[in-house]
Amino acid sequence: MKKVISTEYAPAAIGPYSQAISVGNMLFISGQLGIDPVTGEFAEGGVKEQTIQSFKNIKAILEEAGCTMNDVVKTTVFLADMSYFNEMNEIYASQFNGIYPARSAVAVKQLPKNGLVEIEVIGIKVQ
Repeated sequence: MKKVISTEYAPAAIGPYSQAISVGNMLFISGQLGIDPVTGEFAEGGVKEQTIQSFKNIKAILEEAGCTMNDVVKTTVFLADMSYFNEMNEIYASQFNGIYPARSAVAVKQLPKNGLVEIEVIGIKVQ
């Protein structure tokens, strides 16, 4: 059975979608921009700061679902420009302990609200 996962510690959905959906032991987190849920604004700075905030949002949703970063098995990173890859990757690598999830990283023409990075996650909670 599908269950909607939602927390006030991550930005509210800006369209007709859920922050995350849980099905059994699987968790699907919608793409998270680097938006601070308190201010509703992008984290100040550049792609590094937005990547840090994206992960803060992801962690808040994971926690709401009873999961941690250790449960993440797949990520997709969307970048406004591939020239941001190294800066994003530096922050990305620091978010995981040892075993990295599978990942895709692509440049897109434009992200919502002109963000620099958006990250979506799939997690599997090991029972």
